[in-house]
Amino acid sequence: MPRCLITGLEIGEGAPVRLMGVINCSPESFFLGSFTPAEAVYARACAMTEEGAEIIDLGARSTAPGAPPLSTTDEAARMDRALSELDGSGFRVSVDTAHASVFETCLRHDIAAVNDISGLSNPEYARLVADSGLPAFLMASCRSPGDALTLHDTHRNLLRVVSRCQAAGIPEYILDPGIGLWQTGRTPALDWEICRNFQDFRRYGRPLLAAISRKTFLGNVVEKPPEGRFSASLALSALLVERGADVVRTHDVAGTLDAVRVAEALREGE
Repeated sequence: MPRCLITGLEIGEGAPVRLMGVINCSPESFFLGSFTPAEAVYARACAMTEEGAEIIDLGARSTAPGAPPLSTTDEAARMDRALSELDGSGFRVSVDTAHASVFETCLRHDIAAVNDISGLSNPEYARLVADSGLPAFLMASCRSPGDALTLHDTHRNLLRVVSRCQAAGIPEYILDPGIGLWQTGRTPALDWEICRNFQDFRRYGRPLLAAISRKTFLGNVVEKPPEGRFSASLALSALLVERGADVVRTHDVAGTLDAVRVAEALREGE
């Protein structure tokens, strides 16, 4: 399986599982514990890196249901301020945005990758990523509500993402099956089905991202709000590593690192 390289960091088969630490500059985030004002971003990134994060995923917009609307101008301003705090730091920063205009603002700063939950469904965005030469984390995208309701839909949407990358000339990308994707009509049952069949996504020959930290479908099982889903997130992160995850996106780096390393040790014994 091809590896992906992010500023010298190898991701993929044969490389250690990498941790992506989540920093949200959006006070509207579904998990308030992840909100970090711009002036505290550098300290938070330092702490996460010391705990074992090798990628910092910086976002400025909540995509949770019911989140208040935010203009792309405001999202870009938040990202601009936060990234200014990290310029020259040496951190591998991935910018979490689904908007081409916001990504253009991010390109003025020292960034190492882009994380697009729309899966480059915007052709202008695909062109910008291709021109930037940056690797991309890309989620199984949907064209409209109701287009990602089954496991078959998820595979179909990932194939669309792969086709977009090939058409745009983007060679370095990591696929995200979209566990916990917010969409009208989607149920937690699909999230669990994707998790159970996570290894099937290896068929696309690309490294895989597992992004499940503190999400609602976990809360439905343990009957706890985001603040109480730490242990549930660790358990599922370990299981997804056993099923082939190459990167784990997490709000809780230190604990997740321990869970991931134990899962890797078990996987290596097979």
